[in-house]
Amino acid sequence: MTTLAAAGTFTLGYRTVRRMGYGAMQLAGPGVFGPPRDREAAVAVLRAAVEAGVNHIDTSDFYGPHVTNQIIREALHPYADDLVIVTKIGALRDDAGAWLPAMSAAELTSAVHDNLRNLGLEALDVVNLRVMGSGDGHGPAEGSIATELAVLVDLQKQGLIRHIGLSTVTPTQIAEARAMAEIVCVQNLYNLAHREDDAMVADLAAAGIAYVPYFPLGGFTPLQSDALSDVAAELDATPMQVALAWLLQRSPNLLLIPGTSSVGHLNENLKAADLVLSPEAVARLDRIGA
Repeated sequence: MTTLAAAGTFTLGYRTVRRMGYGAMQLAGPGVFGPPRDREAAVAVLRAAVEAGVNHIDTSDFYGPHVTNQIIREALHPYADDLVIVTKIGALRDDAGAWLPAMSAAELTSAVHDNLRNLGLEALDVVNLRVMGSGDGHGPAEGSIATELAVLVDLQKQGLIRHIGLSTVTPTQIAEARAMAEIVCVQNLYNLAHREDDAMVADLAAAGIAYVPYFPLGGFTPLQSDALSDVAAELDATPMQVALAWLLQRSPNLLLIPGTSSVGHLNENLKAADLVLSPEAVARLDRIGA
């Protein structure tokens, strides 16, 4: 059983968290919509994660909607003192499960209260402003976020939010936000094959800001590469463990939140914390996203 110690820690808000965390998105039903097929299994995964030493959980009340946060509360409340729960607002789901922007002041405020109620908290540790950008809303697009961020700043002043983060944003938007408030983390798409944020990762590391890659294993289209499979075979590891280990070695400010609905898969993911990649292996893996 891994101790997660090898992966190290990083500051997130006012707390120190282990760099191997857990993303709760897969605890909802298919398509991140509706209840899970096995609620007891979802509860068991969360408890196993915390027992293994995970103290950073990523969630949102629009997962389900409401389902994931309610399961987190059932499984873990009252929460351990060192547990940091990070949520995100800025979207909602319609009756068919579509992802829709929800960025008005009323919608953002309502989302914070939904998260507080369903998680059973009086204040949220970290809230990411999730910007619905280009294409289907799941990619960044330029445009001011000052109006929306001002709502979070006000909620922070009210004591409902302790720290503010950003999700699906550009460097310009990060600079705009940092001029308005302390930003403790950025959550964007990043993995072995999607390296558009390489410069951003380095810039945030220099500023002491956490970068949290979502879809670290490729998301709904898992990473596939001959080079990845070859390195995994040489290390007697799985390709996904190698992909996570590459992220951990990529930069000390990367906090990982791989998600799963299986305790067995959870333990497999966490073992990536013990995996050490040689410089030669890293160079081969780097070429995947070149």
